[in-house]
Amino acid sequence: MITPYHVSEFGSLYHGDCLEVLKTMPDESVELTVTSPPYDNLRDYKGYSFDFEGIAKELLRVTKKGGVVVWVVGDATINGSESGTSFKQALYFKKIGFNLHDTMIYEKDTISFPDANRYQSQFEYMFVLTKGKPNTFNPIKIKSLYRADNKLVTDRQKDGTTKGKRVVSNSSERIKGNVWRYAVGYNKSSSCDYVFKHPAIFPEKLAADHILSWSNEGETVLDPFSGSGTTITMSARYCRRYIGIEISAEYCEIAARRIESELEQTTINLEVSNES
Repeated sequence: MITPYHVSEFGSLYHGDCLEVLKTMPDESVELTVTSPPYDNLRDYKGYSFDFEGIAKELLRVTKKGGVVVWVVGDATINGSESGTSFKQALYFKKIGFNLHDTMIYEKDTISFPDANRYQSQFEYMFVLTKGKPNTFNPIKIKSLYRADNKLVTDRQKDGTTKGKRVVSNSSERIKGNVWRYAVGYNKSSSCDYVFKHPAIFPEKLAADHILSWSNEGETVLDPFSGSGTTITMSARYCRRYIGIEISAEYCEIAARRIESELEQTTINLEVSNES
């Protein structure tokens, strides 16, 4: 029996091998997964490795019909060539039954150390995988530069010709594109100093944006590579239930501390709101 490392009113954090924990979860019990696995040995994760194909199959099983998996991953450059791990994983997800709903870009506001003969890597992929048609899409909107009020636009047809149509919209907003830029690094990915003991955290806002986009309040969000707890903390912040899994006891301690801090702040905010 696998026992949670930490339990709160919003969910549980498990210390253990994610494949073994996933196997104990019921079929179709999760609406959304937001995770970033260790890839290509770019970071030292306490020497741990993982069975990608086994985990992919378990994610398919535990994801509800219409559910979403956001898989954040990149590639190492080995002997002058990018590994292609990201594409291999995306294609495997398709092979076992996921839809590759969107290939999004996570653009960073900083770059890696420069190479002499290539442009600098500044992004990772965010593969949005769905189990059928997604049940939920709460699009992030941004200010539009123009209003498409009775505007004539053209669509390119298969034979190369164009066909005009009128678009009527009084909205001053539009749906955000699929390239998302975030500030990364110390005190930018998170304001909590202690989380940077983990070697590769992703921005809190990245997790929050996906959680808000692909799930609703009260639904369950999973992170099988919980690390410092970014996804599960943002899930609690936005009133989702969470399941976090992490094989490192050290990182579990960081994530549990982070969750406790989030819940404490939530309580303070509620008290202030009630007083006003």
